[in-house]
Amino acid sequence: MSFDLTGRTALVTGASRGIGRALALGLAAAGADLAVSARDAEALGTLAKEVEGLGRKAFVLPADVTDGDACHALVTDAVAALGHLDVLVNNAGGSSYMGPFTDLRFSGWEKTMRLNVDSLVHLCQEAGRHMVPRGSGSIINVASTAGLGATPLLAAYGASKAAVISLTKSLAHEWGTAGVRVNALCPGWTQTDLNRALWEGPDGGAAFVATQPLKRWATVEEMVGPTVFLASDASSYVTGHALVVDGGQTSG
Repeated sequence: MSFDLTGRTALVTGASRGIGRALALGLAAAGADLAVSARDAEALGTLAKEVEGLGRKAFVLPADVTDGDACHALVTDAVAALGHLDVLVNNAGGSSYMGPFTDLRFSGWEKTMRLNVDSLVHLCQEAGRHMVPRGSGSIINVASTAGLGATPLLAAYGASKAAVISLTKSLAHEWGTAGVRVNALCPGWTQTDLNRALWEGPDGGAAFVATQPLKRWATVEEMVGPTVFLASDASSYVTGHALVVDGGQTSG
């Protein structure tokens, strides 16, 4: 089975920085033409030039995935630009609150769910309407190890990622006979701009990975291989799976 994505097309959300940016470049290096999306059009433009430098096509489609109508339009525009859509990587997500659950405002809970869950509902729906009739496709929902267990002080984030994993498994069952595979990528502690304060702390973030066999944070580039695997024919018999990439932290 091949990891080659030559002739394939992909839409990557949250592609302007961090894991999403690395995934976009990784998919392009494997041969895919891309539509890249985020709110930062300038950063997407820079990314598109790098993708084109790899010999692949890149279409910049700025969008706010917390807007349901924008999500549906994004997939439609990606299909129009690329001709068809083989791969959807739902990477956009995050959380702006870390603290006691009793102090969490419900508006904050709703904001997290809108970004991490509702956006996937809209994007997967529209992608499914395209992929299911075509009889092929791979959807990769970027979840987190936070969705696999307790997340004290990050309850909303953990609950949202657990929902992503559950939705992934449900869609895999619904769309499997149509040839559409749906999987989740579950990164562990990964060095991104959003958590820079943690891994650039006095101990280099060592406390967060103290119980992990590898005892280090992942780089964003270390999420590329697993994603190319899930996007390619190398994973043709893999669906409904939550692929954990966490240095062994959840293995104990």
